[in-house]
Amino acid sequence: MTPTLTSAPAVRVVLPAQAQLGEGALWNPLDQRLYWVDIEGQALHIFDPATGLDRQLPTHSRVGTVVPAGPDSVLVALQNGIHRLNTVTGEMTCLVDPLHDPKLRFNDGKCDPAGRFWVGTLDRSSRPHHATLYRLDPDGSLHTMLTGVTISNGLVWTPDRRTMYYVDTPTQTVQAFDYDHATGAITNGRVAVRIPDAEGSPDGMTLDADGHLWIALWGGAQVGCYDPATGHKLGAVPVPALHTSSCAFGGPELKTLFITSARQDLTPAQLAQYPLSGNIFATEPGAVGLPADVYRGA
Repeated sequence: MTPTLTSAPAVRVVLPAQAQLGEGALWNPLDQRLYWVDIEGQALHIFDPATGLDRQLPTHSRVGTVVPAGPDSVLVALQNGIHRLNTVTGEMTCLVDPLHDPKLRFNDGKCDPAGRFWVGTLDRSSRPHHATLYRLDPDGSLHTMLTGVTISNGLVWTPDRRTMYYVDTPTQTVQAFDYDHATGAITNGRVAVRIPDAEGSPDGMTLDADGHLWIALWGGAQVGCYDPATGHKLGAVPVPALHTSSCAFGGPELKTLFITSARQDLTPAQLAQYPLSGNIFATEPGAVGLPADVYRGA
């Protein structure tokens, strides 16, 4: 089924966060809340759309992404390692820290269907090919999956557990990999979607129940919808923020697309043109999402 995108789906502000670098949108199936991070604000946010309440938990370090890890528990990828965070007490425990270069920090990440946490890095001084994609298994072992990456970003897996899609932002592509659910191995990398520079750069992404990719386009003021089987763009959700950074389906029926955005790197003129930058947006684009996977480590 192709999503019923109109020429301009209605997008609304659900949280006027004015975040410097909003990222990591994820609908937590365990408590029915939208989790997101402000990387430069060094905080995890837990947003309840039903009440409008947005809880903030300080991370005391740049935080790239968040994934559920059980009741009242998440994993957060910080500049100083991967931590388990208790969302009731705010207590954090470092699980592993492979980053020994202060110019590197963790960026986007998600859990695969087997409960492994995949998370990549970027170089804050913009050195190309210095980043890495890691996989943290439930037994606590850390594996290097890809090297020579520049800005590791969106990750999703198909419901049949056979394909992983992955974004290294400066390549302007989404890569597809054969994914071995039993072992977590990835092979046969190839380009599935190629995005023209003029439309923005691929950042965070999510997958709907029909297998279409929804990709936040940094610098493009939109979330694009793509068919990875053909590489064709099926439509777009225009967003009144130039730097759209991540997206996730949520709500009771996973029909609402939540979108994060950023104020970072905007000129005064761009901020005047996009004053809603940094806010959390939502829309119902005519598609249904998939539940987020949970980290299965102890």
